[in-house]
Amino acid sequence: MVSTSWALPRVVVAAPASGHGKTTVATGLLGALRRRGLTVSPHKVGPDYIDPGYHALAAGRPGRNLDPWLVGPERVAPLLRHGASVPTPADVAVIEGVMGLHDGAVGRRGYASTAHVATLVDAPVLLVLDTTAQGRSAAALVLGMRAFDERVRVGGVILNRVGSPRHERLLRDALDEVGVPVLGAVSRSAEVAAPSRHLGLVPVAERAPESLAVVAALADLVAATVDLDAVLDLARGAPPLTAPAWDPVAAVGGPAGTGGPTVAVAAGAAFTFSYAETAELLAAAGATVAPFDPLRDPGLPAGTRAVVIGGGFPEAHADALAGNAALRAELAAFDGPVVAECAGLLYLGRSLDGAPMCGRLDLTARMTGRLTLGYREAVAAADSPVARAGERVRGHEFHRTVTDPGHGDTPAWRFDDAEHGFVDGRVHASYLHVHWAGQPHAARRLVQACR
Repeated sequence: MVSTSWALPRVVVAAPASGHGKTTVATGLLGALRRRGLTVSPHKVGPDYIDPGYHALAAGRPGRNLDPWLVGPERVAPLLRHGASVPTPADVAVIEGVMGLHDGAVGRRGYASTAHVATLVDAPVLLVLDTTAQGRSAAALVLGMRAFDERVRVGGVILNRVGSPRHERLLRDALDEVGVPVLGAVSRSAEVAAPSRHLGLVPVAERAPESLAVVAALADLVAATVDLDAVLDLARGAPPLTAPAWDPVAAVGGPAGTGGPTVAVAAGAAFTFSYAETAELLAAAGATVAPFDPLRDPGLPAGTRAVVIGGGFPEAHADALAGNAALRAELAAFDGPVVAECAGLLYLGRSLDGAPMCGRLDLTARMTGRLTLGYREAVAAADSPVARAGERVRGHEFHRTVTDPGHGDTPAWRFDDAEHGFVDGRVHASYLHVHWAGQPHAARRLVQACR
């Protein structure tokens, strides 16, 4: 493990609440700084899968999540350092926050909030402020954000959705009164938005040509409206990182050798929800990681011994998934270990909104109007390819679908005084998303189950 300190410039892009424009600014910053010839490392606070896709497109390297709930606070700075180190050391890291600056796990006083992560990685905060219908009061809001937790260093503000030059002057004067510098101002007419759907933005993989155009437009916007030199000066004010870099090999218990089993990992437009560390941990545990696209590939990769099917939007691609009958039949008959989360759970069932799926699990699924969202503390209800009965994990749910039945005779998890998911032979499937950096033994256990 790397143990020397590293003077990594870094900044957290935050806001008083959701909808102020964090993703616009963070993605644009990544693109604009990359155009300057800098190597930029993109990160996202929280469990979100979609924003990191845009970050990755802008930065040219994987977007990575920093979530104390999912991985433990002790791993947040090491994961930042790891992500900023591979494949090459970054010149600067941009960390997009989640929700409002101080919003975290419910009832836990800001735990897993953007502010919490900013303190864990000792980074200054760049506050994005929606100034619609707001004048001098914006300064009071920023002052409150800065004073609420003295450990959080708000080093500057970017004004978003500014109505006019006069409006901008008013806001700059007000913020000058409280000693917070304005590092940029974006007018309402100039703002660029990415298309969204029922769970947020549309993932990059589903609209690649348009996504490239959106990211390029965001980089143009930020380059034209934000003082990039001032942002870099703010980022360089972060003290050296002293935490050692996270190491997937050490996390799985040491080198596992090469030539191990092939683990097929679902990818493509229908299954975009995956953490970069999942593949790294599987490889560290000795697996050969082989991506496959259930929308297009007629079969699993040659020699597949285990399958991982993560989250995504199968409901948006149900007809195309149903049309790939050869792959559905192969997965229905596959007798190796299978791990499925959320979208993977739906795909393994008999049908999704009436469209035939794999039939590996005896369930049907359908869309609803109700969003199920939040962090969960779960206990494994049975031995499976990724957990031992009684093992405790932390994860999150994020879906608008339901299954019938809601769990199998042998459930995968117990949480919130109920049973959830399915353990059926060598299949482990549920709605719960788990970040394997917080449960690295899951990768080792899955690879061992192949043998």
